[in-house]
Amino acid sequence: MSLRRLLGLSSSAAAAAAAAAAPGRLWLRSLATAATHPPWASIKRAVTSVSSPSACVSLADPPRFSEVHIPEHLLKVSPCPDPDSDVVQMLAGGAFTSSGDGLLLVSQMDLRFTAPILGNPGAGRLRQQPTGIDPGHNPGVARFVFNPLTCQLTHLPNFVSDPVADITWGPSMGILTQTDRGHGPPDRFAVAGLQGHGDQMLRFLSETGEWEIVAVSPCLLPLARPRRIEIDNEALAFGGRLWWFDVAWGAVSLDPFSNRPELSFVELPRGSVLPAGAGDKAFSRGSPLPDADGNVWRTETHGTYRRVGVSQGRLRYVELSQEEPFLLSSFVLDKNQSSWTLEHQVSLRPLQQMRGATRILLIDPLDSNVVHLEVVIGTRIREMVVVDMNSWEAIGSFQYRGSTDCIPCVLPSWLGSSQIPSTGKKDIKKDKTLADVLVRAGTP
Repeated sequence: MSLRRLLGLSSSAAAAAAAAAAPGRLWLRSLATAATHPPWASIKRAVTSVSSPSACVSLADPPRFSEVHIPEHLLKVSPCPDPDSDVVQMLAGGAFTSSGDGLLLVSQMDLRFTAPILGNPGAGRLRQQPTGIDPGHNPGVARFVFNPLTCQLTHLPNFVSDPVADITWGPSMGILTQTDRGHGPPDRFAVAGLQGHGDQMLRFLSETGEWEIVAVSPCLLPLARPRRIEIDNEALAFGGRLWWFDVAWGAVSLDPFSNRPELSFVELPRGSVLPAGAGDKAFSRGSPLPDADGNVWRTETHGTYRRVGVSQGRLRYVELSQEEPFLLSSFVLDKNQSSWTLEHQVSLRPLQQMRGATRILLIDPLDSNVVHLEVVIGTRIREMVVVDMNSWEAIGSFQYRGSTDCIPCVLPSWLGSSQIPSTGKKDIKKDKTLADVLVRAGTP
């Protein structure tokens, strides 16, 4: 049975041809030179280390994935562990988020895990699954701002002397840019994340070249009983603010450039708010064991069927219901940033006959009608399905092995000839301790 018949969506030749030619949808040409590039890219979250002297990117036309590669020599890697020991090395990296105008926040980590050998050491040895971080090793972390068209990297300094605490910050950090001209290449950037209960912000400003902790003015939450935001979506740059989402409840946002940042909160659309603790309950139903491709099965978590993104200059929220009739619903945040309006609702009943077989990967940043879905069609095979909710059509697809995560990255025309804003200080010689940062921020 064809993909479009399985989806129950229209598949006219004229509509397919128009979809292929439309910006931000399925491109039929390959990237030939650095001077030509798609208007946006679907960047794999997993970043690999390579032995090349400089960073590089494998750029592809959406919906196919693009990949970022960072040179190994930029990460201070400690000597490899003894192969006969119970410790294994893992060089891991991630593309966490985009600035909204083409810059990526990426990292590389040198990690050690305890994985006891089963039986006698030697060739063909088997190991247990990793049981935890090796306590005798300090993880190495390197963070960068990356231009995917010029492959320019700006290496950010580390901000604390506790390496274990350092690695936990990455997934929740966001990057925002500012320009003095109102549009075009940025003049400065900020990298920031929230601490504790959202009452402190850890940030790096390119103009100062330093990390600092800044007090945040709290916001009023809609519940009388305290509830903590559980961030499970990449930080988004939108409207001059960074946004952090709990896809079971709502979002908080602030201006990372402000010296007196104020936190704002917006709840999810009516009917989408889940009870406190629902995320933990859903996660407990998922299997902790890897699948045939070595990936942990996460189809029971909210992040697989709820997604937030910026598209056509507006903040959008998309969810796929887990019960009949399996509705794919898309909402837009109003201009006052206080409520949501339903834009689209499409039934994907044929696709959801097996619960958990479909998840939302991303929202097209240039066409708010288009959503990219990942469909499980076999033990190891997934299929990317590009759905136009306005015309109820599948306008593109491709198959690949193993599950993957990705983020959208818009590639404006000026990005290939612009520089990442320089940082304020060039002579940072040592990592700042957490105490140093607190003192500088005026925290007692």
